[in-house]
Amino acid sequence: MESMTDPALTREGAPLQHSEQDQWDWLEQQVQHLMVAVEHELRIAGPIGISELDLIRALQSERWQLIGTVNFMEPDQLYPVHFLLFHSLYRLREQLSPDRESLVISPLRLGIVPRAGEPRQTLPDQEDPLRAFYLDLNQYFMSNDDIQTMMDSFWSGSAMNRPDHTATHRAASTLGFEQPPASFATVKKQFRRRVMTAHPDRGGSTEEIQQLNHAFSVLKAHYSQG
Repeated sequence: MESMTDPALTREGAPLQHSEQDQWDWLEQQVQHLMVAVEHELRIAGPIGISELDLIRALQSERWQLIGTVNFMEPDQLYPVHFLLFHSLYRLREQLSPDRESLVISPLRLGIVPRAGEPRQTLPDQEDPLRAFYLDLNQYFMSNDDIQTMMDSFWSGSAMNRPDHTATHRAASTLGFEQPPASFATVKKQFRRRVMTAHPDRGGSTEEIQQLNHAFSVLKAHYSQG
């Protein structure tokens, strides 16, 4: 991706400038990628779940390479990782609800459980303030620091240049398309399906997930700049 300007964030509901809108669109695509990887890792972990730290390490692994090096003693590095991870978890929980599954969300235990097994976190007439906080992407930008710098502290490979025609079509083929589809949403749905079938218990492998992950990254760059 070409370098972006450093406009101040709009927090009073004013329309976003074009360059800012590009960054919001790009950030949304990163979240979609993260949601697929998170669901895959949580299903591997099973109902017992996994800690936030272990999930971060899994997302840093060779399989995904979605999170770069993080100094956990530095709040300015830890916060964007933690926030986007929990933003993705709360969104994933909403997606799972129709399937009678839910997520236990806490730093010590993150896990997909049957709906009946979900501990009640709030009373029926109460709102969940943590859910409201983490679903508000504006909270990601807690300071006035350079947006791109903050993103780069979290995502590895985030400044990917626009892929050429050959790379784009090769990535589409890896995901099972004859040619790049019309929308990124179609790519996301296909990526999610293919990753789930690539689980080792279903005949897949880590290498296959790596190939799918790379193909999705290429198409993500294609649509974010196209």
